[in-house]
Amino acid sequence: METLLVYVALGIGAGLLAGMLGVGGGQVVVPGLLYLFHLHHFPDAHLVHLALGTSLATIAVTSLASAWSHYRLGSLSMSATKSMAPGIVVGALLGGLMSGLFPSHVLKTGFGVFLILLALQMAFSLKPSPGRDLPGPLGASFASGVIGWVSAIVGVGGGSMVVPYLTWCNIPMKTAVGTASACGFFLALAGMGGYIVAGWGAPDLPPYSVGYVYLPAWLAVSALSILFTRVGAGLAHRLPVSTLKRIFSICLLVAGVRILM
Repeated sequence: METLLVYVALGIGAGLLAGMLGVGGGQVVVPGLLYLFHLHHFPDAHLVHLALGTSLATIAVTSLASAWSHYRLGSLSMSATKSMAPGIVVGALLGGLMSGLFPSHVLKTGFGVFLILLALQMAFSLKPSPGRDLPGPLGASFASGVIGWVSAIVGVGGGSMVVPYLTWCNIPMKTAVGTASACGFFLALAGMGGYIVAGWGAPDLPPYSVGYVYLPAWLAVSALSILFTRVGAGLAHRLPVSTLKRIFSICLLVAGVRILM
């Protein structure tokens, strides 16, 4: 029963965040999966890898649903998506493939630090001031490649980096959120593939695992998140998100500190 309740909470949280803020929900899904996988005594050597790989698999579904909702609302830039998608795919695939090179405690520490930095960024609305247009193919490929690599390593959809980057390039905030959802789909799909390959044939994986993706958790969280992405996208167009972002930042800070401890 506890497992089901956690899956419900993760699905709802991931869906709302994806639609409302353009993030894939990995900031919520990874800590929740770490808790569940530890509860079910998954091998310590694979626990963090499974949480990150499964998180990316859920983000692929959630981000696609969110992107479609934003597209219908007219807040998705196809040109910006096409500019960033190739670099994001290459970076995320490399990040997923390289995940097997890092022991669990390194990945866990990296994710904890990432959550704390993201919490501070959201709490104080730290973002670059708009000052330029999207760069050319070389600059866009480099920036999106770095975003894809870092995001895959820590198991998130990249929206927390894509949105500030696009607003810096003079993309309106609502359009940046929708575009980040579309970029998150390509990022998560490539990163998930990397985690599957990296974990293929690894010893002592739990049943129903495909590489470092645990299918029962993927199905449960994805099915629930789809239902709430549209709600989140609607809220992004009707409500100010500054207060919600600050509340969410507190949750991120607590989760990051707990993971590090």
